Amino acid sequence: MTESVSAEIPVSAGRRPRHVAIIMDGNNRWAKARRLTGVAGHKAGVKAVRSVVETCAREGVEVLTLFAFSSENWRRPEEEVSALMRLFLFALEREVKKLHRNDICLRIIGDRTAFSANLQEHMNRAEELTRDNTGMTLVIAANYGGHWDITQASRKVAEKVRKGELAPSDITDDLIQQHLSIGDLPMPDLMIRTAGEQRISNFMLWHLAYTELYFSPVYWPDFREQEMSQALQAYAGRKRRFGQTDDQIASVSSEQ
Repeated sequence: MTESVSAEIPVSAGRRPRHVAIIMDGNNRWAKARRLTGVAGHKAGVKAVRSVVETCAREGVEVLTLFAFSSENWRRPEEEVSALMRLFLFALEREVKKLHRNDICLRIIGDRTAFSANLQEHMNRAEELTRDNTGMTLVIAANYGGHWDITQASRKVAEKVRKGELAPSDITDDLIQQHLSIGDLPMPDLMIRTAGEQRISNFMLWHLAYTELYFSPVYWPDFREQEMSQALQAYAGRKRRFGQTDDQIASVSSEQ
């Protein structure tokens, strides 16, 4: 998917989200409730990922973005971080071929420089294998933060200004978006966070300007097909006004 996407706020949206973004929260609490290690919770969370990917692909979602590891997650205990890195590597090795067989394109966003050379190499291979797939796009945000994304985009634009390729007056919302990690993909229509937390935690700050938010009390390892379908149904019942009145929205709907 390489379309040019405008940063302009839309005037209407369909009942099915084109792009769903998810903060996968609650792995540790799920494990603690079962007197298991935090790593066991993360392993259980991988099964939830499979279920949600399958559900979204079947429901016609074009892009699914999963917040796997935030810039702030490095603050967790070293043992847990190391286990997460091993699990990430294992998932890449095991799951990518399945994604490829199902025509799903994998993209990984975030600052990769903090990861091991081995993990970075596996990321590159996974993306290369699935690059030309035309089904759903699965985006994994790893060592990602919304501040980082906007900062790295700003640096790229500033460098072009320094080289004389751009004038300051050329800088627009669309130009900034083009330099974001997934600036070529549709903006998220729906953002889901599990485990009852109600904040966006530095996730896709630019992209969520007009996204519908859905907060589920279910811990991520238990968030499966039924819970995903409920979230999609809830979205379908939302009235997205984009700053307009109900009458304006009704008029646009009647013309479609």
